[in-house]
Amino acid sequence: MTQPPQPPQPQPQDGNPYAQEQPQPGYGYPQQPQPGQSPQQYTPFPQQQAGPGGFPPAQPAPARGGNVALGIVAGVVVALILAWAYGAIMKATDHEIGYAAIGVGFVVGLVVGKVGGRNAVLPVLAAVISLAAVYLGQITGVAMYLGEVADVSFFTALTDHFGVINDAWKENADVKEYIFMAIGAFAAFGSAKKAAL
Repeated sequence: MTQPPQPPQPQPQDGNPYAQEQPQPGYGYPQQPQPGQSPQQYTPFPQQQAGPGGFPPAQPAPARGGNVALGIVAGVVVALILAWAYGAIMKATDHEIGYAAIGVGFVVGLVVGKVGGRNAVLPVLAAVISLAAVYLGQITGVAMYLGEVADVSFFTALTDHFGVINDAWKENADVKEYIFMAIGAFAAFGSAKKAAL
């Protein structure tokens, strides 16, 4: 019966049977300096600037892109939906809710910032869209109320009697309402900036 061939045994180096082969460069071992190479030229690993704790510093996150036009369109669509909801709440409660203007501004700014990305003009546009949304919401509430009183549809009241509705809104608006609208615009500005980060 023949025995399987034995793997070749390493030959002793310099007559020493216990000596081992030197590890070859690569596979996690740094390349050894060649004869005649000065120690200053020997750099086994690339030098990196150490950060806190001896680790390499973290790379900054890339700026999040976005689509400015799409952000504006999304903000306008959300503003129209919120204006309708704001008007319906006004009609159901028979009075204006100033705090709702802050919520409208926050949501509009959030949508504009998330969709539009980081752009210096978007927070300003979010504030303007927020003001328009609150105004349209209050006009919508007055139009719903007028349509119910005059026994006409909301759209008929809004289109045929817009001047009357706007005058009624101006008469009922007070300083507190304008303050809430300004706070809502500020909330839109801030949330758009934070959402874009």
